[in-house]
Amino acid sequence: MTYCVGMRLDRGLVFMSDTRTNAGVDSIATFRKMRKWVVPGERVLVLLAAGNLATTQAVVSLIDERTKAPEDRAPSLLKTPSMYQTARLVGDTIREVVASSTPAGQTADAFSATFVLGGQIAGTEPRLFMIYPEGNFIEASDDTPFFQIGETKYGKPILVRAYNREMSFAEAAKLLMVSLDSTLRSNLSVGLPLDLLFYERDSFEIGFEKRIGADDAYYQSIASGWSDALRAAFDRLPDFPYE
Repeated sequence: MTYCVGMRLDRGLVFMSDTRTNAGVDSIATFRKMRKWVVPGERVLVLLAAGNLATTQAVVSLIDERTKAPEDRAPSLLKTPSMYQTARLVGDTIREVVASSTPAGQTADAFSATFVLGGQIAGTEPRLFMIYPEGNFIEASDDTPFFQIGETKYGKPILVRAYNREMSFAEAAKLLMVSLDSTLRSNLSVGLPLDLLFYERDSFEIGFEKRIGADDAYYQSIASGWSDALRAAFDRLPDFPYE
């Protein structure tokens, strides 16, 4: 299992993902679930992955392979004219990988994977998409400004209550860290370290990128501070009048 979030702000895009994968309680490993492609001054693309590890790695590897000598290889993520076409390319690649991985007579469910794609191509606005295992996709909007993939239910309430499109990157990072910490505490299949990335609108470069481990001082302050704040808020609520 995993937990990844892509969020759209007025200032740009924010991404965060965990790094845990597991195939049972005695088979746990760390894998990066966030990948990026940058052509300075022309495009920045960020891809988050959740689902079958073999499928997600095959999709990312195939996409990455096709960016090598893009003039000689098509389709290439570095040559798409728009973010919409980029999302279509990723969706087509998912279908290609799943079809080639599914034995005859077996359903494709065991090989499914979901992705969040965000970024900006020169001449267009920053955009954010969620791409389903079937290869189709939806785009973030004012009504749906963020996407979650993987183990989403524990971290969603804080996003719904506290998100503001005018947030700074620092505020957004705080919000996502609370969301990830809530998920970490509720599901052992999601784990540290966390990967965090900011993309500022029209910059066409990665603005900030960091891997956050269990010993990170800020993460520790958020994890303990959020727990204390929840307990304090609970204590301030009136008791139930049962008498």
